[in-house]
Amino acid sequence: MGQTPTYLKSLKKESVVQSVINRLTDAMRTKELKPGDKIPPEPELAESLGVARSSVREAIKILTYLGVLESKRSEGTFVCNGYTESMIDPMVYGIILNQDSFENLMELREMTEAGMMRLAIDHHTEEELEELESQLDVMRESLKDEEDPVKAFFEADEKFHDLIALMGKNPMADKINRVVRSLTYAVRLHTVEAMIKAGRYEELIDAHRQLLESIRNKDSHSLSAKVRESYFEEELLEQH
Repeated sequence: MGQTPTYLKSLKKESVVQSVINRLTDAMRTKELKPGDKIPPEPELAESLGVARSSVREAIKILTYLGVLESKRSEGTFVCNGYTESMIDPMVYGIILNQDSFENLMELREMTEAGMMRLAIDHHTEEELEELESQLDVMRESLKDEEDPVKAFFEADEKFHDLIALMGKNPMADKINRVVRSLTYAVRLHTVEAMIKAGRYEELIDAHRQLLESIRNKDSHSLSAKVRESYFEEELLEQH
């Protein structure tokens, strides 16, 4: 038997979904996986990387959504051979394959989310503001979900930010925002999970309420700082 490809060596227990994404995209960057190559089936990937099949499935789902991978019925999943129509934007492929810094990604996230907030401040209606207020109540209620409060809260959180994007009434900005939110999917889910497990859900809700109040009061002062604070980045880094 030949030597096991680097990207199939077992992962350490770090960020799971993001680690799987990183391992696959690293393999594309180093040409272990080339355009048109078929990736191993989910069970084989999960066993080789030492992670749950659900993590592999979620990573593949994200990369497929971004147009980096494509699934062919009865054949398997392949590295896209060039850009495809399913790709949100050709720039996404370059962002993924050249993602060399977590800090760079967080700065990109901050820049786009603060920009969406400014658009919402300028263009929102009172009806939209009431809907955003209602979504805060949904977020609080989601924490009572007995089956999976993390998943329920995360879905409510996604809806909250989708509403802010719609308030801005700029489809082009919304498109870029969705790309960045896809790229930061794993770290955002990890943040929600860590905060809820630490019993700090009130801080999560309060951070969203502060964003709501910034829109309501048309307060764009220190908006980037407010957005960055809602990531709870320093607290999470201290846990590792």
